Amino acid sequence: MKIPLSIRTRLVWGAFLVLLAFLAGAGWAVQRAYIDSVRAQHFARLQTTIYLLMAGAELNASGSLIMPASLAEPRLSLPASGLYANIANPGKNEEWQSSSTLGLSLPFQRHQVTGQWQFDTVLAPPAHHAPRPNTGQAFLMASYAVKWTVNQQAAPLVFSVLEDKTAFDRELQAFERTLWSWLGGAGLLLLLAQALLLRWGLAPLARMAREIQRIEQGEQAKLEGRYPSELIGVTHNLNVLIDQERARQTRYKDALDDLAHSLKTPLAALRASLDSPEELPAMVTQQVTRMDDIVVHQLGRAGASGAARFAPHLALLPVLTRIRDTLSKVHADKHLVFTLDCPTSLTWRIDEGDAFEILGNLLDNAAKWARQTVSARIWSDHNCLHIRVTDDGPGIADPQAVLDRRVRLDEQVPGHGIGLTVVRDLVASHRGELLISGADTTGAQIDIVLRT
Repeated sequence: MKIPLSIRTRLVWGAFLVLLAFLAGAGWAVQRAYIDSVRAQHFARLQTTIYLLMAGAELNASGSLIMPASLAEPRLSLPASGLYANIANPGKNEEWQSSSTLGLSLPFQRHQVTGQWQFDTVLAPPAHHAPRPNTGQAFLMASYAVKWTVNQQAAPLVFSVLEDKTAFDRELQAFERTLWSWLGGAGLLLLLAQALLLRWGLAPLARMAREIQRIEQGEQAKLEGRYPSELIGVTHNLNVLIDQERARQTRYKDALDDLAHSLKTPLAALRASLDSPEELPAMVTQQVTRMDDIVVHQLGRAGASGAARFAPHLALLPVLTRIRDTLSKVHADKHLVFTLDCPTSLTWRIDEGDAFEILGNLLDNAAKWARQTVSARIWSDHNCLHIRVTDDGPGIADPQAVLDRRVRLDEQVPGHGIGLTVVRDLVASHRGELLISGADTTGAQIDIVLRT
């Protein structure tokens, strides 16, 4: 079976992908902004060169172009300097080109709408006769067309300036190398910092896993470390589960021990009756009934679910109603009146089987001894569930004997069976309290308090 990725691996990969997308987007945006800025600067310089050409250009009386022998921009006078200028005079079918264009065939703009600027990137056509190859060479171009007025006659002139794009590309390449080198380095540092932060942030989970392993190996009883607030609920619930499981195992062990011990007396009585055949049937009936009660009691103890933190909320009124209906049929000859006082909306976290055991045994015990009435009241306040069952029977002469945890089933107060002992153990497994009150002539009252 394929093992799922660890939380740390998922977070590291997630952080890596998010960081990669962020750095790629940010780098691309910065690079585009820088390219636009550098291109605008180069075109601004070309525009300035055109203004310089316009300042030096003149037309004679016949409309022919006249340019000065030298210009303020020295690169225009140096052959193959990378900056080239051209002035087209379509009216006279003539052109002027700067000395830097010597021997080069360049894609100057010769026709253009008057009064408009044009900025573009162009490629030079092949020129095999040129001093150096320029096939496919790229240039930044700026051009501007004007109407030059001479002797009240307008002559169109197109000013074009080209600049070798090599310096422009080299500047961008240097910036790209610097940009992506720094972004890559920053990304690696951020990933390293993220990995260290994740290691530190997930350390409590690793510590919890080590503690759970020690618990499994029997080296410690429960989770003892101090954990962040996000894990306090988890550690608390795990400790509750561990305590419940240990309590359940203890109940199983105690129930088996008690069962073995409690069965010794009935078995000894049966063995002794073998010497008196005339007493054997009665003794078998008596001791089998006694053993049946013992088994039911110990199974009830062992099967108690215990504190039900993770059980769903159970509506208690339907449970009471079902128990009342059953007991009314069982004790139909006594014509008992059952009084139930429980809010319809009252719920509690308790296993349904435990609820039936507790309430069923309490009401059954009360019904056995009641003369006419049995009442049950359930209410809650201050995160506690209160259960009170009363009857108008003779009461319990020695309540303490019933509640004494050292008294086994075969030593119980005669007449009260196993009902109250089962309830006692169930209430104890829920960390609750059980109180028996009342006198011989006023009936019995049993109060139970369960806490969340």
